[in-house]
Amino acid sequence: MGFLTDLGPWTWFVLGGLLLLAEIAAPGAFLLWLGMAALVTGVLAYVIDLNWQTEVLVFAALAVIAVLVGRRISPAPGKASDRPFLNRRAEGFIGRQFVLDEPILAGVGRVRIDDTIWRIEGPDTSAGETVTVVAIDGATLRVERV
Repeated sequence: MGFLTDLGPWTWFVLGGLLLLAEIAAPGAFLLWLGMAALVTGVLAYVIDLNWQTEVLVFAALAVIAVLVGRRISPAPGKASDRPFLNRRAEGFIGRQFVLDEPILAGVGRVRIDDTIWRIEGPDTSAGETVTVVAIDGATLRVERV
């Protein structure tokens, strides 16, 4: 404990910084709150002269409070999103109909959807006809004639 007590409040600043850096590598958001508790403990130890036992108790209390507050303000896992296709844009096209700008030849073609040109696969169809997206395969939309 000699080395840790020699650093004084800087021990908590170093611990808080390490916990915040570890948060970048670890999944979840639990180390963030522990790091914040360590930093606040360091500030308190800097302002008020506390012995190391009291600092540990303050850190423990702040860690519990920080984790509880963090759980309260963080979104619940598995909660339904108001934008379910945000990172799966192609899945949002299933069931929609689009007019072909170019024909589908040999089972492969392209269609413009909003500002993006998508690769499509389906039966040979001439330009100007309407197709329905029935499935996706990576970045390829599988379509059928309407």
